[in-house]
Amino acid sequence: MKNKIMLITYADSMGKNLSALHRILNRYFQEAVGGVHVLPFFPSSADRGFAPMRYDIVDPKFGTFADIMSLGKDYYLMFDFMVNHISRSSQYFQDFLRQKDASPYKDYFIRYKDFWPNGEPTQEQVDAIYKRKPRAPYLDAQFADGTKEKVWCTFGDEQIDLDVTKPATMEFIQKTLVDMCQHGASLIRLDAFAYAVKKPGGSCFFEEPEIWDLLHKIQNIVHPYGVDILPEIHEHYTIQMKIARQGFWIYDFALPVLLLYAIYTHEVKYLKNWLEMSPKKQFTTLDTHDGIGIVDVRDLLPDDQIALTKEMMFTKGANVKKIYNTAAYNNLDIYQVNTTYYSALGNQDDAYLLARAVQFFAPGIPQVYYVGLLAGKNDIALMEQTKNGRDINRHSYTEEEIDREVQRPVVQRLLELMKFRNTHPAFAVEGDLHVEMPKSDVLVLRRTAGADWAELTADFTKRQFKITCS
Repeated sequence: MKNKIMLITYADSMGKNLSALHRILNRYFQEAVGGVHVLPFFPSSADRGFAPMRYDIVDPKFGTFADIMSLGKDYYLMFDFMVNHISRSSQYFQDFLRQKDASPYKDYFIRYKDFWPNGEPTQEQVDAIYKRKPRAPYLDAQFADGTKEKVWCTFGDEQIDLDVTKPATMEFIQKTLVDMCQHGASLIRLDAFAYAVKKPGGSCFFEEPEIWDLLHKIQNIVHPYGVDILPEIHEHYTIQMKIARQGFWIYDFALPVLLLYAIYTHEVKYLKNWLEMSPKKQFTTLDTHDGIGIVDVRDLLPDDQIALTKEMMFTKGANVKKIYNTAAYNNLDIYQVNTTYYSALGNQDDAYLLARAVQFFAPGIPQVYYVGLLAGKNDIALMEQTKNGRDINRHSYTEEEIDREVQRPVVQRLLELMKFRNTHPAFAVEGDLHVEMPKSDVLVLRRTAGADWAELTADFTKRQFKITCS
């Protein structure tokens, strides 16, 4: 792994497949991008790759593992492992439906009749669960013998939860992770990690101490291969801090909203506070394949200011509308707002470049989503076509489009910033950040590593910044 900016992209979002992605990166972005998080590239039945049917092959429409490993020669890579679930259409679950108790995969899944002391949860137990649905999280499994029973299903109906307490499941997890390590992963992102451990009567979300046992088991599997893990958790920032204190990489999911608030209101004190307390061993984000998370900033901004920021996304953003975050667009996640980061800032070049400059000076390694790399606007046409709110931020670029987009001044300036962040020695992960607030709307961020230094002066009212360095 290198201390260079990581691009987040689907295998077919910058060109049609992995070989096109590799060619495009080498042509336009080789100095700006050091690593690539290739979003799930395995055969999948739903959720744009996040309902994997198997992990032993690359989805043929994207290419092969040879393409992945070729990409890995030029860029360090992050793969996704859905530790919480597997596809309903997978051979494992389908065999379970056919053979039920005779299936070799029967222990992979959490059966209500075995999990709950009385076979069903009480209302009190249902209320205690940290849920993504308005009812108990289950799917009615219809077996070939005509019987039916409930199995745990946290997310969509194509994503059946795995029972990580069973040896058979852990054997599957170990085999999958080792295979990823051997196919070029430098980092493995543990998707929906906090949901993986369940206990009757608990929240079934980041259940301690069992969740730590799982995290360390996974670390022990990949460590001999020199691979790191990155748990993906959207919740209160204190959970990320706990993980960081145990020496793991974490995500900074609080920064996007704190930066929006500072740019909208010109008030930087909350952003300053967060930058001063942020761990060094983290990946920073402004945008991802999902919406902009709101829950991650709770208690870092007062509740009324969080509500204000969310409202300002709709009033100051370009084509950012409340209806895009409702059932009309297949989205009931009240904790996220669907928009590109560029459009959240009203498609304003100066505001967007200011936000990126602050991100690149923040502690950790920056991640830039492919739409953000090209300062992309909300794709209303795609979203209206699919009626999926998140598709507003999932435009697929042809090579011809990319050739045009990289010529825009905002993209050229962004690429220069990225090259600077990748090459100046002041940004060493183990280096230091000093933050000053000479005025209520101005931040001065100074990164130092040994004798090397780089300083950003950011004016949030004028939307201007200046960089000086050794």
